[in-house]
Amino acid sequence: MKLWTWRSICFLACFCIGLLAPSGAHAGQYKNFRVAVYIPVGVVEQMKDPHWLQNSWDTISSQVRVDKVYIETYRSGQTADEQLIEQVKKFFRDHGIEVAGGIAFTLDESQQFQTFSYTDPKQRDFVKQISEMTARHFDEIILDDFFFNMTKTDSDIAAKGKKSWTQFRLDLMDEVARDLVVEPAKAANQKVKVIIKFPNWYEHFQGLGYDLDQEPKIFDEIYTGTETRDPVVTDQHLQQYESYEIFRYFENIKPGGNGGGWVDTFSVLYADRYAEQLWDTMFAKAPEIMLFNWDALLRPARPGSRDAWKGEKTSFDYDQMVADFHPSPAIPEPTMARAAGYSLEQVDSFLGELGKPIGLKSYKPFQSTGEDFLHNYLGMVGIPIDLYPYFPADANVVLLTESAKFDPDIVNKIKAQLQAGKNVIITSGLLHALQGKGIEDIVELRYMDHKVAVRDFSVGSGPGIGQGVSEASNPGILFPEIRFLTNDAWALVRGMANGNGFPILLMDRYSKGTLFVLTIPENFNDLYELPPPVLAAIKDFILADSPIRLDGPSRVSLFAYDNDTFIVESFLDKEASVSVSVTGGFSSLKNLVTGEVVHGEPVPLSPRQRTPSGGQRIRFQLTVKPHSYLVFAEEK
Repeated sequence: MKLWTWRSICFLACFCIGLLAPSGAHAGQYKNFRVAVYIPVGVVEQMKDPHWLQNSWDTISSQVRVDKVYIETYRSGQTADEQLIEQVKKFFRDHGIEVAGGIAFTLDESQQFQTFSYTDPKQRDFVKQISEMTARHFDEIILDDFFFNMTKTDSDIAAKGKKSWTQFRLDLMDEVARDLVVEPAKAANQKVKVIIKFPNWYEHFQGLGYDLDQEPKIFDEIYTGTETRDPVVTDQHLQQYESYEIFRYFENIKPGGNGGGWVDTFSVLYADRYAEQLWDTMFAKAPEIMLFNWDALLRPARPGSRDAWKGEKTSFDYDQMVADFHPSPAIPEPTMARAAGYSLEQVDSFLGELGKPIGLKSYKPFQSTGEDFLHNYLGMVGIPIDLYPYFPADANVVLLTESAKFDPDIVNKIKAQLQAGKNVIITSGLLHALQGKGIEDIVELRYMDHKVAVRDFSVGSGPGIGQGVSEASNPGILFPEIRFLTNDAWALVRGMANGNGFPILLMDRYSKGTLFVLTIPENFNDLYELPPPVLAAIKDFILADSPIRLDGPSRVSLFAYDNDTFIVESFLDKEASVSVSVTGGFSSLKNLVTGEVVHGEPVPLSPRQRTPSGGQRIRFQLTVKPHSYLVFAEEK
């Protein structure tokens, strides 16, 4: 049976069951995760009209299966009526849906956000009252991602004293979390669980008082903002891979206490971008997905600017979604709820077969910044990242970006890894930050102020003539210059500029291990301009022991798992040819969506290619459609 036919039947069956089931029945759940919908206080106000409430529920629940709703009690100066809260709660409970409360502690979000001034006694008292009121109605409360501080009022300035704004806000928001939110809520309702949802801009949290160190301990649970939206037109320029990576980072911050991922419908230029955010959150093995928000799910689904791949059978097949939809007078066309349901149904079919996510272990200390969001750019060139708030000393290979400079003992930790026979990769940004702070005791490199526009590249692992591999597709990629001592450190990958070579990847042996230095372009997006052979050469060294490796163009990501399963996802607008190589003696791959079996061939060993066992890797050639994914299990 064709996949689209099966989807049609499943959707029609669910739709009919929903019509025939009594009002108190729950329509059913997904196998591998829960679906929640957030209802802002303005929409709660609309729900005083029982007909609108019923109609909107019918529209949403017939297109995506909902397990839970979060009913907001306060946002931007608007407080929900308590009697209305109870009416809305009863409606959802009568329909078999879990209910929880939500709070958005913002004074005004009409343009630039305006947060509370938590040094103002009146505003502090109001925050406490909202926390108590919400806890009286719900046994679970989530804080939308406005629980930060950006004010610099006279009372703030006086309270800050000689502290930095960052330290002042960290201390302030920890105190507010304990004294004005969690403790008052639990005093009003001993059973209440209070959750903090952290937003997507994690690199800058500490500057506004979000404390990734203490707040996960203060709150019962955390929640992850996985909304990455469009990477170009939005002001944050978040890369698509972050929808996966940020959830994994937060999961490593509070293992088992990271409740889910949160995606909205905003700032996407084509429908597939909404689906990608949902998929990537699920690829990170989130137990729950929050759809923000109720009102947005009622809006008609539109294809957007996807003409470049229109008509192709991509993973988010918009035309098929529309064809499978069964209109009615009440719901004449699919809404964004159906876009969510269509996307989630797909991944639910195979998520249970995936193990625990794995990747190149990296360390980002609490309250750190430096080479902001770089891990996500690396994920977009096919390097799977597993990010930790603690130094992963158990890893055989550790990646350290500039943010690791916030650990005052980082040089000693690097030494310990190398002395234990393990490898460490540091970026040019971290090298720069550690100059004069002990890195010279490991390797005598100099990060220069010079910038070099590189177009050609060559590769060589020892003395002699380097092998030219490719040219960049633009006039030149701007790199910082790193100088090294000949025969002390070795340039493995070089960028060439007018006949002169500059190291892109350096290595130096120390004790029993190897230190690699990866030079990062001035514009991180220029990583995508590195030709595939250059990326492959870099991966030959830094991913030599990886059980699975992806090679091909940039903007194609790899999601790997500990049970010999993996996903390849392309964010490109055109079809991409990639290769995947694996260790462990696997000779074939089974597509977990189609059942197709793909056979591989041995990769001849070279000085740059080795495996932990000294054997050969097996390579598989794959083709990925635009904005699509492939899911495989390795088979012997």
